[in-house]
Amino acid sequence: MTDASAAPPARPRPPWRPWSRRKSTGADVALGVLLLLVEVAVAVLHGFGTGMEVWAAQGEAERIEAAELAELTWLSYHLVVVLALAAVAALFRARWTVVFQLLAALAVAALLALAQHDADRLHPDPPPRPGPEYVPCYSGSGRCN
Repeated sequence: MTDASAAPPARPRPPWRPWSRRKSTGADVALGVLLLLVEVAVAVLHGFGTGMEVWAAQGEAERIEAAELAELTWLSYHLVVVLALAAVAALFRARWTVVFQLLAALAVAALLALAQHDADRLHPDPPPRPGPEYVPCYSGSGRCN
């Protein structure tokens, strides 16, 4: 008879599965800081390029508005990329990289909200149309209140 209390031998995890074990803390922090620095450098360089485009527009409103709209679109794409990198880091079980990526995503979301607020402030909605009961007041018409 065999001993029923003996546990079966543990199967070794294949090394090709990135989610099979946590990464070392040193490598995790180094990767998180490196990704954060790369993202900051890309954002600063793109912001510089947008600033140069606005400067080169020399007051042409259409080109300036197009550059600002492109900046809003780029920031939204950048936010998606940062969140995707956070998801990949979570899949690889790199805790500190996820934390750094979520902090970067928070910063990019704040920049996107500020840029959108500035765009909305510079381009307000037109006033609503008057209702059917509105009668304009013309000089000498006698209908003015």
